[in-house]
Amino acid sequence: MITPTTTEVSRLPLPRFNGWTLVVWLIALLVASPILVVLGSIFSPSEGVFSHLASTVLTQYITHSLLLMVGVGAGVLVLGIGTAWLVTMCRFPGSRIFEWALLLPLAAPAYLLAYTYTDWLDYFGPVQLWLRSLFGWQSVNDYWFPDVRSVGGAIIMFSLTLYPYVYMLTRVAFLEQSVCTLEASRSLGCGPWRSFFKVALPLARPAIVAGLSLALMETLSDFGTVDYFGVATFTTGIYRTWFGMGAQIAAAQLSAMLMVFILVLIILERWSRRQAKYYQAKNSVQRPQTYSLKGLRALGATLACGLPIALGLLLPAGLLMQMTVTHLDETLDNRFLELARHSLILAGLTAGLGVVIALVLGYGERLSKQRLVNLGVRLASMGYAVPGAVIAVGILIPVVSFDKRLANWVEATTGNNIGLILSGTITALIFAYLVRFLAVALGTVESGLAKIRPTIDDAARSLGCSPTQTLIRIHTPLMASSLLTAMILVFVDVMKELPATLVMRPFNFDTLAVRVYQYASDERLVEASAPALMILLVGLLPVILLSWRIARERQ
Repeated sequence: MITPTTTEVSRLPLPRFNGWTLVVWLIALLVASPILVVLGSIFSPSEGVFSHLASTVLTQYITHSLLLMVGVGAGVLVLGIGTAWLVTMCRFPGSRIFEWALLLPLAAPAYLLAYTYTDWLDYFGPVQLWLRSLFGWQSVNDYWFPDVRSVGGAIIMFSLTLYPYVYMLTRVAFLEQSVCTLEASRSLGCGPWRSFFKVALPLARPAIVAGLSLALMETLSDFGTVDYFGVATFTTGIYRTWFGMGAQIAAAQLSAMLMVFILVLIILERWSRRQAKYYQAKNSVQRPQTYSLKGLRALGATLACGLPIALGLLLPAGLLMQMTVTHLDETLDNRFLELARHSLILAGLTAGLGVVIALVLGYGERLSKQRLVNLGVRLASMGYAVPGAVIAVGILIPVVSFDKRLANWVEATTGNNIGLILSGTITALIFAYLVRFLAVALGTVESGLAKIRPTIDDAARSLGCSPTQTLIRIHTPLMASSLLTAMILVFVDVMKELPATLVMRPFNFDTLAVRVYQYASDERLVEASAPALMILLVGLLPVILLSWRIARERQ
C-alpha cells in the first residue's frame, strides 16, 4: 500500500461539505436573497396594479430603455474603440498622456454631468445667453436649441461617462494582439484602415463586447440621470410605483422584468459568440509598429482623444469648481460636513466588510476547487449586474414584513410598540451595498489570490498552519495591494450609488449623492455643487490607481 506524501495530501481536494464550503454557501444565499425575492414576486398577485402599469406606461419603459441601450451602445463603441486604436497604433501630440487620461471620465457619474450640463445649456444658462446677445435673439421663438433634457441628452451623458469601459478593455486587447498577425496583413497589401477592420477589430471582439455589456448594465441601472431628464425607464418606474403608488408587489414585478432584460442581454452576448474561439500568439516584448501622424491627421487624432476627456470630466469639474468657489458660504457649511461624514461612514464600513467577505469567498473557492463552491461564489457575485433599485426592493419586502410581524408579536405579548427595527437602518443599507458591489471586491481579491503559488499553501500546511492561519498570516500580507485596491473600488462605488441609497436610507441620514439629487431636482445647483465635486474627486482615486497599474504592468 502506497502512502501519499505530505505535499500530495495537502493538494487533495477537501471533502465536499466542509466548513469553508458551508460558509461560502451561507454567504452566497444571504447575498443572493434579495434577487431571489424579486424573481419570486413574478408569481405574486399585484391586485391589478401591474395590469394598470402594463396598459399605460410599461410600453414607454421598454421603449426608452431600448433607445438608451442602442444609443449608448453606439456611443461607447465609437468613442471607446476609436480612441483605443488611436493611442495604441498611432503617435501624435499628447498620445502618451491620452493613454491614461482617457480613463478619467469614468470617475464622473452620469447624473453629475446631467446636472451641470443642464445648468450650462439651459435657456438661462451661459451658452444660450451668449448666443442671444451675439445674434440679437429675443425669445425662444427666434431660434432653435436642442433640449438637453431628452433621451438624446441622456444618451450623450451616458456615452461620455461609460466609454472608458470599452476603451480600457479594447486597448488591452489591441496591445496583446500578435504583432505577426498585423504585419502579415500589411504584407498582403492592407492599409491601416483595412488592417483595423479586417484583423484587429475581429480579434478584439470579446474585450469589446465585455466592455459594452458593462456600459449597458450601468445604463439600465441609472436613476439620477433619467429621472432628472424626465425619461421614463424601469428604474424610475420602480421608484414611482413603490413610493408614489405604495405598490410593493408591482414594484418588485417591474424589478423582475428589468432583471430579465439584463439576463437577455447577457444571453444574447454569449449566443453571438457560440463556438467562436479567439486564439492568438501573444508577444509581450515587441510592441506593434505605430503610425506617425502629422498635420491635419495629428490634429484630428488629438481632438478625437481630447474632446471626450474635456466634455466628460474637465468641463463638468470646472463648472462645479466655479460654483463651489463663487458661493463658498452656501456650499461649504456644516450641513456639507455632516453629509460627507455620513457618506464616508457608509462607504468605509461597506468597503471593509466587502473585502473581508470577498476574501472568505475567494479563499474558500481556492481551497475546495469544486464546482459546488464555484457556483456559490458566482451566485454571490451576480448582484453587480442588478440595479440598485431592484436590490433595494428585494431587501425591503422581506425586511418590512419581518419588522411588522415582530412588532405585532411584541405588542401582543408585552403591550409595547417597538416600531420597525431593521427597516430604514444603516444595517439594511450596508447590506444593499454589499449585494450590489461584492463582485467588485471579489474580482480584485481573486486576482490577488491567483498570483500566489499553490506551493506556498503546501509549505504552510507542512509547517502545521491550518487553512485559516494560512489565510491570515501568509496570504493576507501578500495580497495587501490587492485588498487595498478592492477597498478603494468598493468605497468609491458606494459614494456614487444613488438609487439604493435614495430608497433605503435612514430618516434624516442623507448622503452626498442623495443631497445632490435633491438639490438638483429643486433646481438648486449651487448648493449641489460642493457635494457633487467631492463625489467626482473621490471617484478619481480608483481611476488614477487603475491607470497607474495598467501602465506599470505594461512596462
